[in-house]
Amino acid sequence: MDVSRPEYVPDPSLSRDEMEALQREIADVALFEDGFAFDPSAIEFDSPVDLGDDDQHRLTGDGPIVAGVDQAFLDDGDRALSAVVALQDGRVVDRAYAVVDTEIPYIPGLLSFREGGAILAALSNLAVEPDLLVVDGSGRIHFREAGLATHIGVTVDVPAIGVAKNLLCGTPAEPIPDRMAEGDRIPIEADERVETAEPGTVIGHAVQTRQYQSGSTSINPLYVSPGHRVSAVTTADLVSQCAAGYKLPEPTRLADRKADRLKREGGEA
Repeated sequence: MDVSRPEYVPDPSLSRDEMEALQREIADVALFEDGFAFDPSAIEFDSPVDLGDDDQHRLTGDGPIVAGVDQAFLDDGDRALSAVVALQDGRVVDRAYAVVDTEIPYIPGLLSFREGGAILAALSNLAVEPDLLVVDGSGRIHFREAGLATHIGVTVDVPAIGVAKNLLCGTPAEPIPDRMAEGDRIPIEADERVETAEPGTVIGHAVQTRQYQSGSTSINPLYVSPGHRVSAVTTADLVSQCAAGYKLPEPTRLADRKADRLKREGGEA
């Protein structure tokens, strides 16, 4: 798939002020409401998908194509490896990856400038055109509403959602209990740390995709947010629909497995 808005391609040579200014611009043009052509109810995983070497199928032309995106690092963080797994109707239809040198260290809020180049390179290696990107990282739950999923979604102009394991900013609308029930969700509202949104704006949700039925051990929720052309409510719905017995939604779970496998192999397929 191609870059639609080259002016937003992450440039790690920019100064921090320039990076933050670009994020504000991206947040201004991002669409945090539903703006897609597919039927969201058609995206649902009844059971986990096997990421076997032979488990790749031809496009059926029926359901939307959902691509999971996840990253790993090689050489003590000197190279970023991005893996993409595309699925249609619960089956793997394409896989791609790319390895790109990292030029800046990890800086909270500026992750896209460290990892974005590898993601765009991996997406360019896909032979299919995704209808939705499910990105390991934040979307609108971000200091400037321009997390990794927003930056990538706007740059390629494809509907995108962000799935994060930790809350970067924002405040839950109600306290998150020690043990949320499977299927529960709690809105995340903008607070003083979110520069570009009115306080109280719902910028995402804490979503409990999986929970142990009993016992003292519990699973923490995911923090999901719209990246581009998807609303906060639909984002939470889609993440819940993509869960198939695991905490992570299937697209990012498979991308995570692919990235880990490539990392073990030194970044070679």
